[in-house]
Amino acid sequence: MPHITIKTYPDVTEAQKQELTKAIIDNIVSITGKNEAAISIDIIEVPQEEWMDKVYDTDIKPNIERLYKKPGY
Repeated sequence: MPHITIKTYPDVTEAQKQELTKAIIDNIVSITGKNEAAISIDIIEVPQEEWMDKVYDTDIKPNIERLYKKPGY
């Protein structure tokens, strides 16, 4: 715990994904004291033209009140 799912456009490079993953893990360990071995991260690419249907309408909009960071669009 925790398991993190990140959804992004396909324009994020493999190097950026690795850097993002490391930064998230480092921060989780630093802030929560969780062991790195307990953390898992999944990065899912969603084409921009599918974002509203596959992410906004299904993940963001129905859960907007519980989001700690809401989108600005």
